[in-house]
Amino acid sequence: MEILAKLFGSVARVKIMKLFLLNPEQAFENKEISERTKITATASRTELNLLSKIDFIKKKTFFKESVKKSNSGKISKKKVEGWILNKDFRFIAPLENLLVESGTLKSEEIIDKLKSVGNLKLLIVAGVFIQDMNSRADILIVGDNLNEVFLEKSMRVLESEVGKELRYVVFETDDFKYRLGIYDKLLRDILDYSHKKIINKIGV
Repeated sequence: MEILAKLFGSVARVKIMKLFLLNPEQAFENKEISERTKITATASRTELNLLSKIDFIKKKTFFKESVKKSNSGKISKKKVEGWILNKDFRFIAPLENLLVESGTLKSEEIIDKLKSVGNLKLLIVAGVFIQDMNSRADILIVGDNLNEVFLEKSMRVLESEVGKELRYVVFETDDFKYRLGIYDKLLRDILDYSHKKIINKIGV
């Protein structure tokens, strides 16, 4: 991320570009972009204006679901203004190669962001981390005394770096070993296909 930030001028710009490149069909409001990338609203607006001027993104009006608190949780739709990737932007392919394929987080960075969630025994990455979008999950976490609050916060930070909502699976060590022993389908779908072990204290 540090090298890419120097090339593109800022970490904020890299994060926002990755968000759109990895979610090409999705439109985002300004507030959602700021929340998903962990960037201040002011910095986000600055980068969005710049990216709009070069036609990397374009404005889009779309409907967004919302829950009415005063009406028994009834879901309604409201029209909002936002941004979406401009698929006609001529440098999309090279940007995907540079930002998405070459901009994957290093193992040490992933470990550093997850080290506070508990006593990690096994940490496997797949999916977006190895450019295999057909994987059942992006991260498999196995450990003891796992803190759900810290885990959720850590995942949101990772998502802001990666640019995409992560699919993750979490097991306590004993539960993982049991499921492994009965050939749990989800585990087999992760372990039998492309993945990368960055912590392995179980010997899987």
